Amino acid sequence: MMKTTVFTDGMIFNGNEFMKGGFAVKDGLFSAVFSGEAMPSPGETADYISLKGARVIPGLVDLHIHGAVGADFSDGDAKGLAEMARYLGENGITSFLPTAMTISKEDYLKAAESCLEVSGNAKEKPVSGILGMRMEGPFLSHGKKGAQNEDFLRLPEISLLKEVREKMEGRTLLVDIAPELPGAKELIKAAGEDIIFSLGHTETNYEDAAQAFDAGAKHITHMFNAMPGLNHREPGLIGAAFDGKNVTAEIIGDGIHVHESALRTAFRLFEGRICLISDGLRCMGMPEGEYILSGQRIIAKDGVARLENGTLAGAASNLYENLRKVISFGIDPAQAIVAATETPAKVIGNKTIGSIEAGKRADFILCDDEWNRMDVYIGGKLL
Repeated sequence: MMKTTVFTDGMIFNGNEFMKGGFAVKDGLFSAVFSGEAMPSPGETADYISLKGARVIPGLVDLHIHGAVGADFSDGDAKGLAEMARYLGENGITSFLPTAMTISKEDYLKAAESCLEVSGNAKEKPVSGILGMRMEGPFLSHGKKGAQNEDFLRLPEISLLKEVREKMEGRTLLVDIAPELPGAKELIKAAGEDIIFSLGHTETNYEDAAQAFDAGAKHITHMFNAMPGLNHREPGLIGAAFDGKNVTAEIIGDGIHVHESALRTAFRLFEGRICLISDGLRCMGMPEGEYILSGQRIIAKDGVARLENGTLAGAASNLYENLRKVISFGIDPAQAIVAATETPAKVIGNKTIGSIEAGKRADFILCDDEWNRMDVYIGGKLL
């Protein structure tokens, strides 16, 4: 049994605002959260740590990240995925959903195996937790493929997803899909609650998108990117998501993929339903230069990653950097923090992370008043 550690004298984010107080951690979980000086007795010998007035926010949750520090999840390399987990943890992203690009069936299965291997080896190490797996493809629109490799695009069918989920031993699987493709809505309905579907890389109209949400899709992929814009006569995917019950929308917050004005608009349109993501590539945390993305060369320069033909690819900045960026754009800090923590956890139905509450995993970040990251704890352990 681990000794209880009581953290005092902090400004703790409670999901709405910062309150003066602290919390207790035992066995890697928050065991109590208190406000002011009303510190609960741990009922045993405990260690006490003063937070010295630091702001404390939950560890960030990235639902859409392909790679970092030279590694790419699509490679199916467990060692590379472990390096990603280490880097993300050090940068305050304490949970993530490794995301495969549009690749071959064999490579999807290999990527799934790497998830299990790294998750199994990381139980005693304070590194970012792997939440499952995401497939950004292969059921996407040719016309909105973006930086996806069109050689591997295919029409929706459930057998591939069943094989991947079986390889993942039932862990969380999030799949991106274009709802206008033949069989897409039928696939979403047939998969039921076993698979989470996000609509993206699509040329869909409002009607097809709305029907896909009715069939069970619940999320949209990097809002504004690789989809039709919001038009007053053709509201498309964004309009259908806005009208959909409990549909969430992820958005890249680097200020490059989406203009800061559009980011402010998105946070107002989807208040309480926005997820910040990185869409990070292997160039994240690396020097500028040339890298490979799903068999294609990309060039990372000035914080931007593009294919050789100039197509904007994924991102070079991590989720914590994006959180600071959107706050600098005028987004309310509380909304931005929830969008990077609690809401993404809810998207995948994970009740163990995303907020500072008793019973949840003790993942948290200490920040100063300028949002500079000071310390990161995962499962109550200081990195």
